[in-house]
Amino acid sequence: MVEEVAVSVPCEKESDEKFIFAEICSALKKKGAAFDPKEAVPVLVKKSVDARRKNIKLFLKYKVYIGENPSDEFQNVPKWKKAGAEKTVAIVGSGPAGLFGALKLLEYGIKPVIIERGCDVFKRKRDIAEISRTKTVNENSNYCFGEGGAGTFSDGKLFTRSSKRGNISGILNIFIRFGADKKIATDAHPHIGTDRLPAIVRSIRDFIVQSGGEIHFETRCADFIIEERDGEKTAAGIVCENVHTHEKKNLYADAVLLAAGHSAHDIYRLLASVSPESLEAKPFAMGVRVEHPRETIDLIQFHGRKNQSLGAAEYRLAAQADGRGVYSFCMCPGGFVVPSSTGPEEIALNGMSAAGRNSKWSNAAVVVEIRPEDIPQEFISKAKENGTEKIAGLLFRQHLEHLTFIHGENQKAPAQRLEDFLLKRKSDSLPESSYAPGLVSSALHEWLPAFISGRLHKAFRLFDRSMKGFVCSDALLVASETRTSTPVRILRGKDSRECVFLRNLFPAGEGSGYSGGIVSSAIDGENSCVRIAEKLGCSK
Repeated sequence: MVEEVAVSVPCEKESDEKFIFAEICSALKKKGAAFDPKEAVPVLVKKSVDARRKNIKLFLKYKVYIGENPSDEFQNVPKWKKAGAEKTVAIVGSGPAGLFGALKLLEYGIKPVIIERGCDVFKRKRDIAEISRTKTVNENSNYCFGEGGAGTFSDGKLFTRSSKRGNISGILNIFIRFGADKKIATDAHPHIGTDRLPAIVRSIRDFIVQSGGEIHFETRCADFIIEERDGEKTAAGIVCENVHTHEKKNLYADAVLLAAGHSAHDIYRLLASVSPESLEAKPFAMGVRVEHPRETIDLIQFHGRKNQSLGAAEYRLAAQADGRGVYSFCMCPGGFVVPSSTGPEEIALNGMSAAGRNSKWSNAAVVVEIRPEDIPQEFISKAKENGTEKIAGLLFRQHLEHLTFIHGENQKAPAQRLEDFLLKRKSDSLPESSYAPGLVSSALHEWLPAFISGRLHKAFRLFDRSMKGFVCSDALLVASETRTSTPVRILRGKDSRECVFLRNLFPAGEGSGYSGGIVSSAIDGENSCVRIAEKLGCSK
């Protein structure tokens, strides 16, 4: 017999196994279960923290095996095959959608060939270090581009609400299979950590190659090989270009999984030129990174108590301001603000945390919802000149990143104390920050677009009411956070997942406009590859 129970215990009792077992037994008796405690084996399946009140509690959910051997449901992984040569799928991008899509293809024995414009994870580390050390941005290898995608160097957050899209536990099982800590299967807000994720990504890549797949680094998708089949545009493969020599080669494939990520501006421009009808403008969000001393956030969230056992505190904030949502995003407790620029004259920010989440800062993006109708007309006009007005949001995003660069100093980011932002004055000094390239004091309220700045101003006041102390002397705003999601969606069939106007092209992941985050993108890549396998007539 297997029973499920949930118990709530004081956080200081987390390591008291006897106390927790007694609580589990009490919960089982309340359910009317007849059992011998000696035959009950509890298995933790979910853990979360309830810090809404001063008496902080741990919420623990268990499966209790009574008279049975417990099964480890987190050990099940798919049965992968050795790839054959009969069918090949070209995959653009080695982020979660690309890597997990490749693994799904291997279940069917289909050969994945991954094209990645950036470097492998360990060469990529050196390029990322150069941004802080010499302020040099490698346009193909940075925080956004390279093996593993943007999430590899952004905490490795695995929390998602996309449970209806696919098997979340299946994704976590695969991460565990390739080296992640088993606790990601039970934590309410699981994360791997940017210090551990690169090795896991490399293990996945090695397995794909050992199983007959291929991956080509420092190679970008320069074009699609388009053929006319039955009166429809069809992607017969891609044109691969070496990012150093610019040598081009054709890669013919039975299908193309387009998993390029939300920062691949050139892919959107390419589609705007060859199939503009495939694109659709969508809402996105931009704003700033807000950084506090970690202790400040911990004390607010833990009601003035220092509680080392709970780790760094998290928060989620949301408000409405002048008809648009303003919300926190990608919160990094005990983390760092990092440069996510992909070009030499732009500044874009992100956040990351190591597995221990033990830096002395905590940060989050605070962003304003932007709808297509909010885009200034000048960018709509420029977009039309570039093939379609659907990429106007992309051009506006690039404009803000360049504007941020102008108000910074190379990769030193413009920043302002939150209190000064609200009082509309430039900061005379800035607090210590985790942002390694450095900061420049700037009056953000003067040059951020007014419809963003004004809504941020109102939202921060509201946030301080719900999270008293959020506005304080050491709270820092750093500009600009621009890449929470893509401003463009690549249209695809709801069931077929195939691009509506360019057959054999299967958009997936964050760059497609249909997912956000590591887990939902991995699921999206898997689901698209199931449809590819079905179209190619392959079975497991």
